[in-house]
Amino acid sequence: MTDQPVWQPSASREHLKSRAQQLAWVRGFFAERGVLEVETPVLGRHGVTDINLDGIAAAVNAAGVSGGWLQTSPEYHMKRLLAAGSGCIYQIARVFRNGERGSRHNPEFSLLEWYRVGLDDTAMMAEVADLVCDWLGCDRPDVLTYREALQALAGIDPMAITDHDLYQYCQQWLEPEQLAGMGRDDCLDLVMSFKVEPLLGRGRPVFITRYPASQAALARVVSDDDGYPVAHRFELYIDGLELCNGYWELTDPVEQRARFEQDNRRRKAAGKPEMAVDQSFLAALDAGLPECSGVALGLDRLLMLKTGAGRIEDVLAFPVERA
Repeated sequence: MTDQPVWQPSASREHLKSRAQQLAWVRGFFAERGVLEVETPVLGRHGVTDINLDGIAAAVNAAGVSGGWLQTSPEYHMKRLLAAGSGCIYQIARVFRNGERGSRHNPEFSLLEWYRVGLDDTAMMAEVADLVCDWLGCDRPDVLTYREALQALAGIDPMAITDHDLYQYCQQWLEPEQLAGMGRDDCLDLVMSFKVEPLLGRGRPVFITRYPASQAALARVVSDDDGYPVAHRFELYIDGLELCNGYWELTDPVEQRARFEQDNRRRKAAGKPEMAVDQSFLAALDAGLPECSGVALGLDRLLMLKTGAGRIEDVLAFPVERA
């Protein structure tokens, strides 16, 4: 006898209703602030170079186009709109990341992404707090730098620790041969995952800011008071759950090209395929991206916090196994 397919949704009706309320809340929040809702392609010609993200390739065969990618984020397309003069914009997007499935991950998920022209990362954090804390009814977040968080919760200084001592520290989780092919940021990610993240935002939300420059992604970089290069990047944690990732956006096209090239060198060294660079995005940067900050926030995770759900499938109608 063959197993019968599970056709029922995994989310309860109450959770589906809460999702509808969440979407109405988000749209009302941005309507009050005059931020324009936009839509950009779910299927794009390019993926991303970020070594930490694996896209899902699509078999597209259309006039002048062969192949494509389900988008991991609407970022590049939204920045093209910004460069074209859209002004402040937001989007509720369906996005895709390959290989990500767990209690907090589904390969397809809902992402709220928005960009505010003229705001720096500090002002953007205040707006994130307005949206999240008013929706959840929780306290306003504390703010810790990445360095402060690792010093307090892991007992190491991520800026000053030597590579040797960092590898030694990580041997509490992995054997030396497993660590052999890992870089410094890979090891710092282990420390964050095992020592720091589970303790963040317990009792009160917390923003983590000023990540090492090597983890800047698409954020601008400055030097901190001790001369270490750090990124204008932030993440919000509530009850050990990472909720969003934001940047005071990099607008320099030359620096952005260099970062894409560095990404592909890292991908090659890690045995991952190199990714074609999105030249349309770079052309938009050449034309001029306005000074702005942007943030991507996981709506499914926000809904988990609102409903008290323990697993992401509790708030999804049809997770990947039932899709």
